[in-house]
Amino acid sequence: MKRIHLQKIASVTSRLQLRPQAILGDVIPAVAGTVVAARILTTRRTYNVLENPQGRQVPLRPGDVIAGALGFRHALHGFAGVVPDSVNVGDTLQLLNMGGVIGKSVGGVPMLGEPFDLEILGAILDFPSGARAHGVPASIQAYALDAAPMPFHLPPIVALVGTSMDTGKTTASSALVSLLSDQGFRVACGKLTGVSLRRDMLMQEDNGAFLTANFTDFGLVTSSEETAVGAAHSLISYLCDHSPDIIVLELGDGLFGPYGVRALLADAPFRAAVNSFVLCAHDPVGAWGAVRDLDESFGLRPAIVTGPVTDTPVGVGFCRDRLDLPAANALLNPAQLVAPVLALLKGVEV
Repeated sequence: MKRIHLQKIASVTSRLQLRPQAILGDVIPAVAGTVVAARILTTRRTYNVLENPQGRQVPLRPGDVIAGALGFRHALHGFAGVVPDSVNVGDTLQLLNMGGVIGKSVGGVPMLGEPFDLEILGAILDFPSGARAHGVPASIQAYALDAAPMPFHLPPIVALVGTSMDTGKTTASSALVSLLSDQGFRVACGKLTGVSLRRDMLMQEDNGAFLTANFTDFGLVTSSEETAVGAAHSLISYLCDHSPDIIVLELGDGLFGPYGVRALLADAPFRAAVNSFVLCAHDPVGAWGAVRDLDESFGLRPAIVTGPVTDTPVGVGFCRDRLDLPAANALLNPAQLVAPVLALLKGVEV
């Protein structure tokens, strides 16, 4: 064991409430969720910040010692990497996202280049018994909120699903949260799938959500087809415990991504819990394909379409005429976007 000073602490470790002074061990379990200390080895001009537990994006420089967690990422428009079969002190791994997910890169991105290289310094030790002689490698899972089934009685739930990442899901959900909160509703928000990052949920808090949570609060660094459903049930139960008038859920990534969106949509209890689905799409072809897939694969039809496809009247007209669906831009016409959600809330006393 050795002592080390952590200069930057990643948001993926938020629930651990790490302090700058940490103790490291040489045994590093090569599993998602293991919390490690690492030294930045390279420099970057873009994508060069780390989200800290308070949600601030702090710059990273060569020599910085950071705390993050092992995990995988398979982003369509970002870095991708895996948890290697073994992790040892002195290994070089990469920083896969701003939330502090660390793994072995499987290649750079044309517009982003290569991710930060990191020297692994050791596993950050936890001392559950309080005795300094009995440290164990800290893990995200050990600090997760309790698993729980969804309750029988649920408030209205709206879920946003996209054709891929960066289709305006967070922008649309922020518009929903803001307008609903302005009308006096107690809005709770959750992010069910993706790679650990608190930014989206912090944005919902800024827009008026009184309570937020994401899958990392339930022990997942990265959600997957195998893990997304259980975490989602627990997250919904947690939000319901605080008596919201409405819940707004974001399914990160897209319909065909690896983070568990399809597993959630295939889950009958989850489908039954959601009163309204909002579809976010880049373009007409994506909107058309998503509407068809939602119908054929899951028997679902979105209540409204939003995202970049609605940036101009051309896309709005396509959704109306070809898809027979209303469409509204979250930035240009937020009130029109929230209208079908407000229809769910008739009879809700605030």
